[in-house]
Amino acid sequence: MDIIKRILGIFLAVLIPLQAAQPAPAFGITIQEEEELSKEFMKMVTARFRFIRDPLLVDYVNDLGQKILSEMPPQPFTYRFYIIDQEVYNAFAGPGGNIFINSGLIEAMDNEDELAGILAHEITHVASRHISQKIDRSSKIGLATLAGMMAGILLGVAGAGAAANAVSVGSMAAGQSAALSYSRQDEIQADELGIRYLTDAGYSGAGLLTVLKKIRDKQWFGSEEIPTYLMTHPAVEERIAYLDTWIESNPDAVPAPGADQTRFERMRTRLVAGYGDKDRGLREMAAAVKDHPDDPVYQHGYGIALARNDRHDEALDQVRRALKSRPLDPVMLKDMGEIYFIDGQYDHAVSALEGSVGLDPGDPEALYLLGRSRMELKQYSEAAEVLERLLEKRPNFPGALFHLGEAYGKQGDLGRAHFYLGKHYAYKKEVRNAVFHLRQVLKRSDDPIRKAEAEEMLKAVREEAPGEAPEPVQRPRPTRNPRPPAFFSFDRSGKTAW
Repeated sequence: MDIIKRILGIFLAVLIPLQAAQPAPAFGITIQEEEELSKEFMKMVTARFRFIRDPLLVDYVNDLGQKILSEMPPQPFTYRFYIIDQEVYNAFAGPGGNIFINSGLIEAMDNEDELAGILAHEITHVASRHISQKIDRSSKIGLATLAGMMAGILLGVAGAGAAANAVSVGSMAAGQSAALSYSRQDEIQADELGIRYLTDAGYSGAGLLTVLKKIRDKQWFGSEEIPTYLMTHPAVEERIAYLDTWIESNPDAVPAPGADQTRFERMRTRLVAGYGDKDRGLREMAAAVKDHPDDPVYQHGYGIALARNDRHDEALDQVRRALKSRPLDPVMLKDMGEIYFIDGQYDHAVSALEGSVGLDPGDPEALYLLGRSRMELKQYSEAAEVLERLLEKRPNFPGALFHLGEAYGKQGDLGRAHFYLGKHYAYKKEVRNAVFHLRQVLKRSDDPIRKAEAEEMLKAVREEAPGEAPEPVQRPRPTRNPRPPAFFSFDRSGKTAW
């Protein structure tokens, strides 16, 4: 495992500027080794980056990725797609079929062809084993270089970004850093194969071409800062020339458009309005509504942007306008319910959220908000029932365990209250509070199954932190976290998976 972590440190470090790369050899680490590395990689990435976990957005990107994969030969990995909450232009593939794209790059896109192009390119890097070959080359670097790379990463974690980069780049130069980057051959191969999969899936290769030009133009005209994508994906000019030539030479190879522009525009609108810079989002949504006054997608997006800027009455008005065109849209109803919740109108929130859950019973966010609204109305039994349903679908949904414990506590069912609060704190790795509540389960609960599970959790948390005090001096009185400074009343961006 130490070797895997060492290799992983190098792999993460290649996300900073690198020198030109050597051609990749036709070998690499095994599938099993890459899967083991993938688990460690995800731990480090989730600790370093914030992810957007909005189901509407994540499901869309995953559906698009799976559509491309359906045109490819059987793959050894289960591919997963993630949106990183960052403005910089970047996308990259991790070991084991994990594909990442930054929200800033998606916001810069104009259509689904562009997003499909980037995803196809990254998928092809994985399928062609470019990553395993790169890691195999990296593992041959000496221990001194490895130590320097790890020092650079640790400095970066500590906040000394410039110093970290200096250490990392210096170490790589001393240890054949060229072996760590995708080669030009890798990039061209990923484009050659990627464009084939794209067209088979019904997309135009022109999308990849236009998004590459946007990334390049950001460097030339939009910013003095080089987009991260160009640092880890070399030879962009050669790639643009190749794609230009391919499209001109293969006019009949591009099939009828497979892009779903309506779904893309809804996804991008939600991303800009709900997760980008809130002032810029407000300006863009206001302009979109002015240009398209009857479009419910933009009305909905404008409502989200207004709510993020604490203009709740105007926000509700915009979402109502959108719902006139789409009265059975569960997402619009959910967002209306959330705005009512933020504004303290809990009766109205329940009505909207009940409608959303009726149309989409599996939406965990709508269930969570409905449970929270019931709590605010002191409808503790109904709240507990809703939160139990949510936890059946998403056992680790943020906040649900805590509020379910609170709901049972309000009803006087202390055995269940301590059980769910104990699970909440155990998941959060707050050992002292977890131990306190789980010990209370053993004292107060009459359920042998629940007591046995509490025993197992107690053992696990004590093993994880054996030096922690076993119990706080007095019973903790947790308070709700304040609402984050955004539209959403709970954090859909975060470092922990649901």
